[in-house]
Order: sequence, then C-alpha cells, then structure tokens
Amino acid sequence: MGAVPSTPRRSERHWEAAENLIGALVGEKSFPISSELWKRILELPLNLQWPQDRITMACQNLVKNNYHTRHLAKILIHMVWCLQDCMSASSESSMIYTKAVNATFISSVFLKFAIENSKSVKFEELSLSLDEAEEGQDVIPSGQSVESFVMQGVLNFIGASEVSPHSCLLHHELLNFMLVAMSTQLCSGPSPGPKDVHPFIDATMLQEPALVASVVRRLLLNFVTRARIPYNVAAYPVYSDGNQPGVLQRVGSAAANFVLLPYYTFNYLVSSSADGFRSPLADNSLLVLLILIHYRKCIAMDEPIADNSLEEVDSVSYTKEKSYFHDNPYCKALENALDVEFNSVDIEGNTQNGPLVRLPYASLFDTLGLCLAEESSVLLLYSLVHGNSDFLEYVLVRTDLDTLLMPILETLYNASKRTSNQIYMLLIILLILSQDSSFNASIHKLIVLNVPWYQERLLHNTSLGSLMVVILIRTVKYNLSKLRDVYLHTNCLAILANMAPHVHRLSAYASQRLVSLFDMLSRKYDKLAELKNDKVIKATSESIDGESIAEEMSTELHIYTDFLRIVLEILNAILTYTLPQNPEVVYAIMHRQEVFQRFKSHPRFNELLENIFSVLDFFDSRMDMQRMDGEWSVDKVLQVIIINCRSWRGDGMKMFTQLRFTYEQENHPEEFFIPYVWRLVLTHSFTFNPDAINLLPMEYPIDVSIKQYIHVLASYYLLSNVIVVAWLWITKMAEQDTLYKVGQSL
Repeated sequence: MGAVPSTPRRSERHWEAAENLIGALVGEKSFPISSELWKRILELPLNLQWPQDRITMACQNLVKNNYHTRHLAKILIHMVWCLQDCMSASSESSMIYTKAVNATFISSVFLKFAIENSKSVKFEELSLSLDEAEEGQDVIPSGQSVESFVMQGVLNFIGASEVSPHSCLLHHELLNFMLVAMSTQLCSGPSPGPKDVHPFIDATMLQEPALVASVVRRLLLNFVTRARIPYNVAAYPVYSDGNQPGVLQRVGSAAANFVLLPYYTFNYLVSSSADGFRSPLADNSLLVLLILIHYRKCIAMDEPIADNSLEEVDSVSYTKEKSYFHDNPYCKALENALDVEFNSVDIEGNTQNGPLVRLPYASLFDTLGLCLAEESSVLLLYSLVHGNSDFLEYVLVRTDLDTLLMPILETLYNASKRTSNQIYMLLIILLILSQDSSFNASIHKLIVLNVPWYQERLLHNTSLGSLMVVILIRTVKYNLSKLRDVYLHTNCLAILANMAPHVHRLSAYASQRLVSLFDMLSRKYDKLAELKNDKVIKATSESIDGESIAEEMSTELHIYTDFLRIVLEILNAILTYTLPQNPEVVYAIMHRQEVFQRFKSHPRFNELLENIFSVLDFFDSRMDMQRMDGEWSVDKVLQVIIINCRSWRGDGMKMFTQLRFTYEQENHPEEFFIPYVWRLVLTHSFTFNPDAINLLPMEYPIDVSIKQYIHVLASYYLLSNVIVVAWLWITKMAEQDTLYKVGQSL
C-alpha cells in the first residue's frame, strides 16, 4: 500500500477507489492541505473490508512518510474544519456530520498508532506542523500551534454543541479522539517531570476559562443524561448495511490495538441485551473529565510560560529540583461548579468571578447513586466531595442520604469482589462525610426497611447509621483475615470514631458487632504478644540478636494497641454523650464484659476502661436490686436497662476529648491519580500497546492499588503514637483546636 494513484477511474469499484485514496493518504507524495484528496477521503462511506495486515501497513506507511508529507497534521486540521462546518451549518446535514465523524475516526486511528509506536519521548514522529509554504497561507491562526488549534476546535464543539440524535455519534468519536490524544501520558513515568512532553493535553490546559467551563459542564451533563445513539442507518452512512465492518473499522481487532470502533460502539449502544442505564458516551465523558481534572503539568523554574497560560500556580505547587506544578483549570472549574438553583451571589454576598460551571446537583446526586458500582463514578464522587465544598454541603443536607450510602455500603460488603482502590476511595468518601456532625446525626434517623444484599442475617427496619456501623466492622474483620492492611483499619476506625458521639438507638446487632470488634482486635493483640515472646526466647536460645526481632514485633503490637484504644474511645464516646439513647450498647457491654476484664490494669487502657466499668457497676447494681421470678431473659434484662437509662446521670464518668478525624490529601496526589485514572481507561474499551506503557509499573490490566502506592513510599511504623502513612493523613482534632496526629503524609 505505497504511493497509489490518487485519481481512480470511474469504472473502478468503490473498494478500489477507497484503496487508492487511503493509499495516497499514507504514501510518499505530499498533498497540499487544499487538495481535493481530503474531501474525497472524508466522503468515503467506509463500508468495505480490509484485512488486518493492510490496516497495520497503512499506519506504518503514514508514520514513515509523515515527516515529509505532514499528512497527520493535515487530517487533524481538516477534522477541525469539519467540526466548524457542523457548528455553522443552518441544518443538521447528514453529509456534514458524516465527514466530521470520518475525519475524527481516521485521525484517531493514525494518531494512536503514531503515539504507541513513537521512538522519541518528545513524539517527534507526529510532525505537528505544516511546511513553510502552507504556514504562510493562514491555514491556522498566526502564532498558534497545530495541536492548540486542534484541541481548541475539538473542545469548542464538545462545549458548545448539544448532544442530539444527529450529533451523538460525533460527540462519542470526539471523546475517543481525546482519549487517544491524551494517551501520551501512558508513555511517561508515574512521576510527572519538567521534561515530559504531552502536546495535546498541554494545549488543552491553555484554553480560555469560558471554554474550559463549557467543556466541564458538557462532560458532566453527558454523564448525567446518559444519551444513547438512536438506530438510524440513513443518517450515518459510515455503517454498512450488513453486519460486516467497514474499511477502517477492522482496525479495532488489528495488531495495532486501536480505539473502540464506531461499528462495534453502535451495535453495543443499540443492543437490546445491554444494560439500559449503560451509556458509552457517558462513560467516555467521565473518563475524559477525570483525565483532565487530575493532570498536572510540571514546569522548570527557568522555563518561559506562554502568554495565554494561566497566571496562578496551584495551591499544592511545590518546588522540587527547580520545578513546580502549573494550575489545572479543569480541576478549578469542577471545584467551583455550582448548582443551577444557586444564585450567582453566595451566602456572604460575594459575587463569583469568572465563568462558572452550573450543574443540576439533584440529577448529579441521583446519577452518582446509580453508578457507584463503577470505579470511575466513585472517583468522580471523591473529586466532588473533596474538592467542591458547595457539592459536599448539598450532599450533607439531602434527606435521602441512602441514595449514596446504600450502594457504598453494598460495595464495601462485597469488598472481596472489588479492587482495593475502589474500597479505599469509598472509605475516604465516608470519612469526609463523617466529619460533619449533622451527617452523623441524620444517618441514625433514616430507617432502612430491608437490606436484601446482606446475607449473614435478616436486617429489617434498621437505621442507616446502624447498618453503616455493621458494614465498617465487617470490613475490618475481612481486612484482618485477608488483607491485613493497617491503613484500612485506621480509616474504618476513624469513621466509627467520628460517628460515635452522635449514635442514636444503635441496633442490637450493631451493638454486638461493636463489642465483638474489641474482642477480635484483642485476640489479635494477644497473638502478637505471644508471638513476640516466643521469637525472642527462640532467638536468645539460638544466640541470635533478639533486639531487632523484638523491635520489629513491638511495632505491630503497638499498632494494635492503638487500634484497641480507639475502639475503647468509641465506646466511651457513646456511653458519655448518648448512653440514655443506646440501651442496646449497654446490654452488649454487660453481656460480654469479660472481654474488658483482662485489660483493666493495662497502662494504655485503664483510664478508658474506668468509664466502662462505672457503667457496668451502675447497671449491675440495678439488676441486683430487681426481684425476679424465674430466669432472666434478654427482654427482661433489656427492660431493666431501658428503665434505668432514664435515671442515668453519668456521675463519676471522666470526660475525654471528643474524637474527630479529618482527611487531607497528600501533597503530590498526581503520582497516584494519573496512573489510577489511566488504569480505569484501560479497563474500559481503550487498548494500548503494553510495550509502550511506562506510566504503570507492570503489564496492564493493573490494579494500581493505594495500598501498593503507600508501601512504595514508606512502610508503617509508630513514633510517639503516630501511625505514619503516605498518600493521606488523618488528624485527630481536640475541641481546643489542638492536633494529635494519627497519620501524616511523608
């Protein structure tokens, strides 16, 4: 498929014409950007078949000849011109949209192959420029690069054009194109550096604020509305009449591993067997948005900044080897997005500056609740509740918190079937929500009639707060037996600690689980203490240095000592602040009081256990005062507790500082989020040459877990009761605003 003549005879078949035209596109001869060749290529119906080897050969030839022909840059420019025609057309012409779809698809195919097979870290094979003769013809605005012109055109169409039955396919192909254009990140290392070159996404970051806001809004609306492509073959001649793929539609199964193809996308969208709520347009919109908001451009301190770049440096910018991170406008747009029902003047009367993204928070909230089984939706929810204070406030005042919490708790219940990333993200979301006292109070007022996915026992008419306690404790139990991840323990206990002072009418089952949590951790503590003594004795008998072994074992033992103390503080908070409203907790402690007895003289626990034993003494004495005919039953004991809860005054109880844990993101989140987002992209319909991937630490598909990421940076250790982890810190705050660090980032 070399230099094939570009003017086929009229008598030739359609496939021969297509062969000639595509051959000219990838051949050695350079055709001017004004050549009739481009118009004829874009008007091809693309309903003929090519074998895999011909498609791969076409891509190889275009890349080989591109430095001379600059055909890749020219087809990209024609794609933008087609998009401009679509936007300026008075009516939705079928041929105009067909040309735009074809231009976008062909650009994606060849651009992806060029990126995957680039030998240069600067992607010089793309040759994103025109020759001198054509540069002087005002093909693109003076002073603007090809990549900037292309991304501006693509983003203009996405942000300004409504998704209609006629334009839906084009929107989807443009999102595919953006995934391809931004996939240069896969070829770079996991830690962004000043020498990284990403021409298209860097150009995307330099667009005007109004355009950025319109794109973020459109991508989120696509996620919410979940549009589907209607079956209308006449409007899309890119498809064949039968079930055979077209000229370039075979590329998806070729060795080159190209993007998801329109034909297969179309069949998936209109398939009667597909999940009615699934929408590839919505999925790709979300993936593109996540890539955009989590990208960080590292710039050398002495590197000049373009005039149209943003002036401000991100608040998390840092100086490292004379470099810093540039502000991300898409992240800022998401963080400042407001509800469509919210007035432009905030509650303090301050007018918001610059273009704002306005979204229907209610629809976004409901859609997130329906989609949290997808990791990408979980990451969006995290990005919103962590970065957008207005959306977080909206979530906290909703009276139907079960819309979000029930799918979150169900996913945690099925933790063994989920990735560790998804579990950690959900726990962090719960931790952020639990920082609000009104949230902790309201979840105990919401009653869940039944929980069909909970298999251990029937749960009827239980409060959402009680269910949350049960699931968090179950997560700790699963982690203790399977994962043995200290950070997961810390996060679960932090959420429970935030909830504790606001617990109201905790169910009998949740109360039992809470006491059994202390018992479970205490048994782990006993095993570690016994193992430590055995190892030290063995090392001493074998003349091995026992000090290092003892120090190693002491670290883990100290960690579980802290965990036990947190559980005791949780119980103390309930007994101190809400005992009259929680008779089931009192019953559970009385029923299992032997688990606390052996720690009564422990120096780390004795002061916390004093309150527990004060409660036990009070209710035991009331039990002794009761005259009972026959045996004590559960109902009779509970009735005595309920009656005496009314006379409980808390005399002699020690008041401890109320626990409050908060979440803060680590200083360099891009080192986790950029690989994580691209791992999500790769698990969807996007494929990439594994040999070209440097962003992810091993062959994909990869579970780039937060746990693994933490352990890369630092191992856990204790220092003055401080559990040090990477990627986030959790801070225990006293009422006097003093800080006691339970975890901090390195």
